[in-house]
Amino acid sequence: MKQIVALILLVCSLYTHGFGQIPLSEKMTQTAIDKLFKDSVFVNNTKGPKWTYDMGVVLEGVAETWKNTGNSSYFSYIESWMDKFVGQDGTIKNYSAKDFNIDHIKNGRTLLLLYKVTKKEKYLKACHALYKQLLNHPRTQEGGYWHKKIYPNQMWLDGLYMAQPFRAEYAALMNLTDEYNDIANQFFWMEKNAKDQKTGLLYHGWDESRAEKWANAKTGQSPNFWARGMGWYVMGLVDVLDYFPLENANRQPLIDLLNRTLKTIVKYQDPKTGVWFDVIDRGDIKENYVEASASSMFVYALAKSIRLGYVSKGYAKNTKKAYEGLLKEFISTSPNGQINLNHVVEVSGLGGKKKYRDGSFEYYMSEPVVSNDPKGVGPFILAASEMEIFQEQPKGKQFTVTLDNYFNNEYKADPTGKLKPYHYLWDGDDNNGFSFWGRIFNRKHIQTNTLKTAPNLSNLSRSNIYIIVDPDTEKETEQPHMMTEQSASEIANWVKKGGVLVLLLNDVGNCEIKEFNTLATKFGITFNEDSKNRVKNNNYEEGAVYVPKGTGIFHDVNKIYVKEISTLSLKYPAKELVKHHDDIIMATASFGKGTVFAIGDPWLYNEYVDGRKLPKDFQNFQAAEELTTWLISKIKN
Repeated sequence: MKQIVALILLVCSLYTHGFGQIPLSEKMTQTAIDKLFKDSVFVNNTKGPKWTYDMGVVLEGVAETWKNTGNSSYFSYIESWMDKFVGQDGTIKNYSAKDFNIDHIKNGRTLLLLYKVTKKEKYLKACHALYKQLLNHPRTQEGGYWHKKIYPNQMWLDGLYMAQPFRAEYAALMNLTDEYNDIANQFFWMEKNAKDQKTGLLYHGWDESRAEKWANAKTGQSPNFWARGMGWYVMGLVDVLDYFPLENANRQPLIDLLNRTLKTIVKYQDPKTGVWFDVIDRGDIKENYVEASASSMFVYALAKSIRLGYVSKGYAKNTKKAYEGLLKEFISTSPNGQINLNHVVEVSGLGGKKKYRDGSFEYYMSEPVVSNDPKGVGPFILAASEMEIFQEQPKGKQFTVTLDNYFNNEYKADPTGKLKPYHYLWDGDDNNGFSFWGRIFNRKHIQTNTLKTAPNLSNLSRSNIYIIVDPDTEKETEQPHMMTEQSASEIANWVKKGGVLVLLLNDVGNCEIKEFNTLATKFGITFNEDSKNRVKNNNYEEGAVYVPKGTGIFHDVNKIYVKEISTLSLKYPAKELVKHHDDIIMATASFGKGTVFAIGDPWLYNEYVDGRKLPKDFQNFQAAEELTTWLISKIKN
């Protein structure tokens, strides 16, 4: 009995505190960096590393950890691995498009991330090469992608994850609107051809020709339901939806498909452990075992689907039980504190020449089960990251933070030459974007929104926090939208009713200040037309600002980086928050039921939050988290 109680306490500790306050997602990321991709196929100096989807699965998890922490070492790990493959001309070492292997597309999502963040053309060129493979990839008569050229006429569940999330993200970047219906059809065709009507489960593979030995002569379906195959499928579904246009007619049918599939998966959740068996419907057979990679994938898909509103919150109980099962059944810790993921099936497939994989139950049971296989580690990082958000589910109504795109209304050509909104926006992943800050809001269950029209009481009524950043000058926008008395009064009335307003300007010459003060002075704040804290080259210390104790906003933040700012002059009801030398650079104001925060710089953009540029002793990422927490605390329910 004492052992049982101790185990329960351990699981609760891991679930709540993540091994000594370090989140489990980060702990598993460190395991990946320390242990994976060390063998000869990845460190071969002659042939170079193997281009394999396993790496892409892990790097996607590492990317989540980077975005969650602002720790640049995680980004450096991703970049260093892809740079072993990608040449300056975009060619990919040890990749052959002529193999028509759908697995080889997976790493494209990592390349897209690197391009969006760094804007290095070599990564985009490599993505073009992967997309070109898809343009020529062989298909079934219906249009479904073959899994590989060596497996003609076959679709496997795995392939949906390997190609379609990349394809959707690439289509969004390159304005390929015709791609989305075909992307959706890949999932629909897989369900139509691989689904068992009795159980609702999808078979691992389907052979259109019925020629393969494992294929059912009538249906073309493989003999069993492999849990990780279904895991790949639902992860592919939930990730594709990230980039699937809201207006596309197939978006809701994809969400319906996700609901059907997750409903079926939950039916086969083991009531004892909370996780899933390797052959998902045969938990009654002694030789079968609960398996870590599939269980991690299901937790990820469930938690993300709940967070984004794709499925009912009624699945929360199943999701929580599954995650607790993940920790109890599969996680162990080494004497040095490192965590390990155990009971991961190393590989399972269909067909082949050296060892024919007939899809039988006995075959699935014959494959090695190992610890820390990348196909489990990557999904576990993703699952843990989602569950770290899930555990803080708000009980009240959903709040919204709205970012202005009216006073700040710059445009820039995308890779296709099309002009798109640019600069200090939620979807900006490069130095000038707010994707990191937006993610902090999202992780705190605040919905992010963008307002492209002049603000008024009506269009602000659905917003709890409103952020205005760097109003345009004529240098930035041909016909900038200036602050008017009407807009200022509408915004002030919204604040008076309980709104939380954030004013992030810039220094003179890079921001319209004079007219904008029409709004700011309503709260006792005047942005001075000056430029302080100027920094030469990379002399970052010139931009250092030390935050005093007792601000009520920043609790563990001491040193931040804020360069080229307009300082503040204050009168009632504004209050000084942070002073640098003799200049006031941050202020707050209480106004009616609402609150205002002001600083003369857009200082929380990615360049100085994502950890890649600033020295480690600057705390801008932590400052973004603490400011966000404070802003949320000021919302009037």
